[in-house]
Amino acid sequence: QVQLVESGGGLVQAGGSLRLSCAASGRTFSTYTMGWFRQAPGKEREFVAASRWTDEITYADSVKGRFTISRDNAKNTVYLQMSSLKPEDTAVYYCAARRLGIATTFTDYNYWGQGTQVTVSS
Repeated sequence: QVQLVESGGGLVQAGGSLRLSCAASGRTFSTYTMGWFRQAPGKEREFVAASRWTDEITYADSVKGRFTISRDNAKNTVYLQMSSLKPEDTAVYYCAARRLGIATTFTDYNYWGQGTQVTVSS
């Protein structure tokens, strides 16, 4: 199985940047699709970005051009670089993993971290 731990959340001003990290356990990490989701209070869990081991990458329209997902398979780590942050980006951000290809629905992912809080103030 895969275990995920997020880090890097915090409080930033609108327009600022923040980098999230997700450390994964498991020897099969390099073949997994890694995704980022977020959930704000009172809202559903929302797809943010995903990276397949083949280097295919998908972003939600709401973050395209502002967020960048990357991965370092040697370190079993996936990153989410967030720039031009908006108050609307405030949410708990979750790292997720699945065995097969990129998916944008949270129920398609099998493994989840505990989340890290990102708060963007104006």
